[in-house]
Amino acid sequence: MGFTQTIKNIWSIEDLRKRIGITLLLVIIYRFGCYVVLPGINPDDLMALKNFTSDGLMQLLDMFSGGAFSQASIFALGIMPYITASIVIQLLGMVLPAFQKMQREGESGRMKLNQYTRYLTVIILLLQGPAYLMNLKYQVQAAGGNVDMSFWMLAFMTIVLAAGSMFIMWLGERIDQKGVGNGISFIILIGIIARLPEAFFQEFTSRLYNSAGGGLVLFLVEIIILLAVIAGAVLLVQGTRKVPVQYAKRIVGNKQYGGVRQYIPLKVNAAGVMPIIFAQAIMFIPITLVGFSTKTTGFFGALTDLYGFWYNLVYFLMIVAFTYFYTAITVRPAQMAEDMKRNNGFIPGIKPGKPTVEYLDSIMSRITLPGSIFLGIVAILPAIAHVCGLNRNFASFFGGTSLLILVGVILDTLRIIEGHLVMRRYDGLMKDGSRIQGRTTGNNAF
Repeated sequence: MGFTQTIKNIWSIEDLRKRIGITLLLVIIYRFGCYVVLPGINPDDLMALKNFTSDGLMQLLDMFSGGAFSQASIFALGIMPYITASIVIQLLGMVLPAFQKMQREGESGRMKLNQYTRYLTVIILLLQGPAYLMNLKYQVQAAGGNVDMSFWMLAFMTIVLAAGSMFIMWLGERIDQKGVGNGISFIILIGIIARLPEAFFQEFTSRLYNSAGGGLVLFLVEIIILLAVIAGAVLLVQGTRKVPVQYAKRIVGNKQYGGVRQYIPLKVNAAGVMPIIFAQAIMFIPITLVGFSTKTTGFFGALTDLYGFWYNLVYFLMIVAFTYFYTAITVRPAQMAEDMKRNNGFIPGIKPGKPTVEYLDSIMSRITLPGSIFLGIVAILPAIAHVCGLNRNFASFFGGTSLLILVGVILDTLRIIEGHLVMRRYDGLMKDGSRIQGRTTGNNAF
């Protein structure tokens, strides 16, 4: 009954109803585009490409594109070039004074940075497009087909691929403005969810016809473990440590009288999924350098083996490092201490000023360590699950980028819907009256 009433409450809010409808419409357009094959390509010749993208980093690229990569769709390059460009612009903001100045200019600076991000996205697309098309030619020929890859056809299809990715970016911006949730994150979420039914069915079928390996009992155990991992991911996203702050009501001389105690919630994983996105973007570099068309061996082969030891070790260490890096640039203890002092607040037992900054910094360092290690473990869980005998597609949902984005985006979307309900004096989405916490603070995208 409570669920039914919540649906009625959501439907009764006209603005929220329109936003959900627009979001669904844009998602349908995106999914339809994933099945529109590039001109001059015979869909019957794509089986070799689908086999090629069923393993390693190609599988991950195909997942982020919602299957468009393996179907030679106009959306084949997906949203990853835009995410890569966004990461580069953020990093430039750390080292170049000109970008730092734009970051401090408010809305006008943000618009400039967004424009530079779009320009860089186009450049990345124009580099990745020909590489993808040459791999496509190789795979089609391996299947016994033929595709025209003359210079002008190559240029034409590169433009089509670039336009497709830019259109996806435009859809994400429309979801931001007129829909529900973060548009780019939502598009990635839809691409991940689109693979879930097939992966679930494949794992179920393999266990059903393999009674010697445990059969349906083992499949049930896998589902229980998956639910436990999801619960752990939710805790990772929502976990906080509260720091008490005393705010004075009145000040006489140097003494503070009265006051109210509040708390600063410091997140265990303040960086969200960005460390995984950073690390993943760097791990894509080897396959980009050697090209998409061949299976690599040796050093590059080890760094492109999604389930190999060296890939996952490097991946884990990079996630831990990037968690500290991104937390350092998003959580600013000096700014928090300054705001606290300006509002006549202090942490009990800690002097205002530099001691407060050092105290907050030490707290963040201590809670970020277990958060970063847990984030790294969740990121490499798919490889562990595959080693334990799970189907590759199903194993990818046991952790990694897919699970964290899945949990994070759903929580963010539910938090936004709950905000609309509470603003109009309806009950929230939780029976006990508690509020859903999203994974992000501020503009932590993706």
